[in-house]
Amino acid sequence: MSRHGKVMVAMSGGIDSTVAALMLNEQGYEVIGITMKTWDYAASGGSKKETGCCNIDSFNDARAAAVHHGFPHYILDIREEFGDFVIDNFVDEYMAGRTPNPCVMCNTHIKWRALLKRANAMDCGFIATGHYAKTREEDGRFIISKAIDETKDQSYVLWGLQQDLLSRTLLPLGGYRKTAIRQMAHDFGYPELAKKNESYEICFVPDNDYRGFLKRNVDGLEEQLKDGHFIDKDGNILGKHKGYPFYTIGQRKGLDITFGKPVFVTGINPENNTVVLGEEDDLLKDEMIVSQLNYIKYPGIQDGMESSVKIRYRDSGTNAFLFNDPAGVRVCFHNQAKGIAPGQSAVFYEGDDVIGGGIIQRKQYS
Repeated sequence: MSRHGKVMVAMSGGIDSTVAALMLNEQGYEVIGITMKTWDYAASGGSKKETGCCNIDSFNDARAAAVHHGFPHYILDIREEFGDFVIDNFVDEYMAGRTPNPCVMCNTHIKWRALLKRANAMDCGFIATGHYAKTREEDGRFIISKAIDETKDQSYVLWGLQQDLLSRTLLPLGGYRKTAIRQMAHDFGYPELAKKNESYEICFVPDNDYRGFLKRNVDGLEEQLKDGHFIDKDGNILGKHKGYPFYTIGQRKGLDITFGKPVFVTGINPENNTVVLGEEDDLLKDEMIVSQLNYIKYPGIQDGMESSVKIRYRDSGTNAFLFNDPAGVRVCFHNQAKGIAPGQSAVFYEGDDVIGGGIIQRKQYS
């Protein structure tokens, strides 16, 4: 009988999830390792072999670590449920002129639910991952907060986890810096993990060519978009573009158009296949609307609540006031925020704690 009960650990074969599983095993949990196959990249017609979490080497690395340390390991095929939601959402968002965050959607709607379903079937009290973030219970709420190592912090991509999931989640790496995790890999006898390349690509677009992915997965896309134009904020035509889904807010490089000064994508209009170009100042906004909300630290917000708001993964955060709005939450920045991209996640922080988050909408006040 284990000291702490049974925990199902998501193991990708990489250093973080492997060390997380071995830490919990050493702490006295009865560990069950599970590797989720989310995507068969060969089926997409890409130019690169599978990488990251979906290749046979990663499966073997995860299994070998589990076998060596005496706990069971299973492979879970969730390609169908992953594809139906995450990939369809990814395509639909770009076609709607927004910039999706598939990792957030996967964590929120697929991975944690898939883990919890299998954990229940195998009488596991907990599920765990190698994400860099911390969890705790306070006043009956289960709270996510930033990892000690802010250079690796992943709390931003976990804002969508609901309370029933958080109440069962262990995140053992949140209290450690990456350097310590690398040393642990050495100490556990896996020095090669510390040298293993980490994958930062979208798992189903490992060549980082999301435009190519869209072309392969949307019938007749290039023909449909061939007559699109760049325009300025007054609607004047500036030139032809390659298709509005192939651009993101804030983009400066790869526009294939010159004006003798830097220009940026400041707007995307799928209705008329136009992409708005402007100067850097045109990217600055005072306010935005966030919907599809999930609250973590509190059941909701009070009007005028102050927060640091992250609008992208590597964002350091911008201080703002939050207000309830019929469309969701209205975020009023103290200082203008740059490059707000509809479809991306906005995450509200109180200190290191995640208040909640949601999806940035196209409707913005200013």
